[in-house]
Amino acid sequence: FSSGVGVEKKGCLWCTCEACSTSKMSRLLQRVGNHISHKTPALHQGQLQALTGRQLVPPVCITAAGLKNFPIPRNYDDVTIPEQAKLKFYQKVPDLHKHVREPRGIKMLRGPADRKDTVLTGRQYGIKALSPGLLKWGHFEMIRLTINRRMDTKTMWAKWRVDAPYKPMTKKGQGQRMGGGKGAIDHYVTPVKQDRIIIEIGGKMDFEVVYPWLREISQKLPFHAKPVTQEMLDQEAEEERWMAENNENEFTFEDVVKKNMMGCSKYISPYDREWFGKYQ
Repeated sequence: FSSGVGVEKKGCLWCTCEACSTSKMSRLLQRVGNHISHKTPALHQGQLQALTGRQLVPPVCITAAGLKNFPIPRNYDDVTIPEQAKLKFYQKVPDLHKHVREPRGIKMLRGPADRKDTVLTGRQYGIKALSPGLLKWGHFEMIRLTINRRMDTKTMWAKWRVDAPYKPMTKKGQGQRMGGGKGAIDHYVTPVKQDRIIIEIGGKMDFEVVYPWLREISQKLPFHAKPVTQEMLDQEAEEERWMAENNENEFTFEDVVKKNMMGCSKYISPYDREWFGKYQ
């Protein structure tokens, strides 16, 4: 190799032996390509043969950052967009003939939600409640405006999975004395149980597109919540089933409660006898 390219004499360019490493070959190809493209506009076959030692096609120097392996995009042909794609407006006060002052109703927050309220009907994305709480009308408006202002109605859809505010909450005025009966109705709320789906969103897009919106909404709710997908719900159910089958602990909370070990029935809550510590 006496072409002045600056290549080591040890080894050859087109050799397949182990002595010639890959780094030396790539360095040589780059220098030969630079020599061909910059120093001489065109080389004859004889000059190329003298340069490389063999009569071959001139190498091409291609600059690349690296090999990228992009995943195959998901097919959304089975997704249909409904006519009412955006979240509808909920009234602040329900349309009732007579507004009754109901009891506090803490039992409406206890225990697990119904099975039909814990699944994603569109099998795509949504927000799941991790603890019970009460949704006011302001929370509904925050969710509606956040989703409707950012979504594309041509490729996305969203719908409510909870009812409009229907439970009345009473409140007395500032500085009133004790007594005098129950206070007047101040506002209406919607009770939400644990594991219930608040809203559901879907369409022809990936979860990374709507995750910032759902995370922002989850952080503003009055209870703990998180964005979920159908794959995440299936994985949680599978992990719970696996833990129940492969539990090596000799005593579980359910066995302790049912067998009244150490007289625990005098200390536990009646809700622990029903849900065994999973719900409050």
